[in-house]
Amino acid sequence: MTHTAPLQIVAPAALAPAAAAPAAPAGAAPRHRTAGIVMAVFSALAFSSSGPLVKPLLEAGWSLSAALIIRMGLAGLILSPALVAAIRREHSFLRRHWRSLVAFGLIPVAGCQLLFFSAMQRMPVAVALLIQYLAPVLLVGFVWLRTRRAPSRLVIVGSIVAIVGLVLVVDISGARFDLLGTILALGAAVTVCVYFVMSERTGDDLPPLALASGGLLVGALAMGVVAVTGAIGFAAPAVTVTFRGIDVPGILPILWVGGVATTLGYALGVMAVPRIGSRLASFIGLSEVLCALGFAWLLLGETPAPIQFFGGAVLLVGVVLVRMDAAQVDAVSVPIEPIPGSVAPDSR
Repeated sequence: MTHTAPLQIVAPAALAPAAAAPAAPAGAAPRHRTAGIVMAVFSALAFSSSGPLVKPLLEAGWSLSAALIIRMGLAGLILSPALVAAIRREHSFLRRHWRSLVAFGLIPVAGCQLLFFSAMQRMPVAVALLIQYLAPVLLVGFVWLRTRRAPSRLVIVGSIVAIVGLVLVVDISGARFDLLGTILALGAAVTVCVYFVMSERTGDDLPPLALASGGLLVGALAMGVVAVTGAIGFAAPAVTVTFRGIDVPGILPILWVGGVATTLGYALGVMAVPRIGSRLASFIGLSEVLCALGFAWLLLGETPAPIQFFGGAVLLVGVVLVRMDAAQVDAVSVPIEPIPGSVAPDSR
């Protein structure tokens, strides 16, 4: 997942097999689905605070690798009781699911960050964000190809309206085009799709929080390897950052980002997707852009332009149209399939 601040610290899994099949969203009770929608909204809200909080740190001399390692590592550790519980319940858990944990950590957790920031170095942040947030549309297209079932008119219209709103929100006027940057940003969009697909397929066999914890720890380890090899420099100096004229120690915002924003963002996100399906969850995830604008306004004094407010309203209309899709109860996304383990689920 990304953020509208100049730096994305989200992020936001492989179209690889996922965990034991949960009950399909189609059969979920209304309260179950409502809870999922609420979780998805608060997940986007939590993720969106990261960019505005980390931006001053990076401007003060912190490296991206340092911010990401602390962010992912701290969140992974906080969620680790779920991973430990899964391992204690099933001794073969890691042997059966290590590929899923590694894929989740390398693709939507660490991979999304590296692809997005690589794209951002070659093109304006707004353009990179816009391309990455094409993920919901890519997901609709993937499901269309996979199932050979065309999306309903509501989904098509909702997708178009949401993207128009997104264009207005991120304000790409005067942006330049870069082919490699575009390819990298599209790669980041694919990693976001993978996040939703893998999250949707979690269940009793591979609990959502266990997947999130394992993926975050793998992502932190991967970023540590990148930093050690010198591919991305590592720097975490003791600095003071300023929010709205208030000076605070630099360690505080990164602790919030890792311990609260990232922890809640991933925890609520991976629990929400199985309840409402990857398609709806991905469109609700677009609200992260709006929330990030609000946090940038609140913390950094970056006042959105009137057109961005209008774009936000348009974007929300698109999300509502997707939510209204009558066909959603029949097929919300990719057919849910369990991650095949090398050993039967009850094996020890």
